[in-house]
Amino acid sequence: MAVSQGTKAARPSLGILRTAMLIGSTGITLLIGIRHLLPGEAASGGSFDAFCPFGAIETFWRYVTTGQTLQTTNLLNFTILGGVLAVSLVAGRAFCGWMCPVGAVQEFLARLARHWSGQKRHVRGKAGHARLPIALPDRADRMLRPAKYLILAVILVASVAAVYPPLHDLCPARALFGLKLTTGLLWSVLFVFVATSLFVERAWCKYFCPLAPPLAIFNKMSPLRLVVNHDRCNQCGRCDVECSMGIQNVPERLRDMECIECLECLDTCARDGSLELRLGKATQRRHS
Repeated sequence: MAVSQGTKAARPSLGILRTAMLIGSTGITLLIGIRHLLPGEAASGGSFDAFCPFGAIETFWRYVTTGQTLQTTNLLNFTILGGVLAVSLVAGRAFCGWMCPVGAVQEFLARLARHWSGQKRHVRGKAGHARLPIALPDRADRMLRPAKYLILAVILVASVAAVYPPLHDLCPARALFGLKLTTGLLWSVLFVFVATSLFVERAWCKYFCPLAPPLAIFNKMSPLRLVVNHDRCNQCGRCDVECSMGIQNVPERLRDMECIECLECLDTCARDGSLELRLGKATQRRHS
């Protein structure tokens, strides 16, 4: 089954749908944070951390070895992680691009940065004149990309002897949505997250998110995928401009592990039939 671009007039914008979903997920997460400001938090489903999919990864070793979870986590974490993995099995890192509230805040901050720094109107597929966000030099970008894998490894090792989730006091989701900035460290996390998101688009996703590595592997195996038709694609570079993850030569890297399946490339492509969204086994189309 395939879904191609169709005509621009007939095809609704995927970007509008994605933005609506990101706003919805952000609103739901904010409501969870507000709920945990009310009395009786422990009796109403546990702490804010219990709603984090990564909390299941942090508490996994403790649970399988002792039958207990780390403090501030519970079995709800495993349920939520299961939902995220189910999405990933079908659509790769689509959770990151369509549902993650932390990713949503990064996108909204990047849009705000563009507006503040000179780009009042965005024209799809064309590089604007905004001074922010910036693109890191290629060498710095390549050096920082593996950092999230190292962070994941450190957290997994630390979780063996931990009482609280290792990321507990450094989690940007808690800083953004937990609404309990009770320590200077959490205030620092909030400041650094906002600043880096304004200066570098999706900096947390690209370089630091420890949930990204477990989800990235599904980009290679998920049945819902983009396929390029080389007979139609003219390598115009429009999709490279729109890629928030900084992937270059997008048509040749549609299964890249950095891809968050946002489908901005499909929404931006100006040549009908160049890209198709397919469900099931598919290969890049190239005719002689």
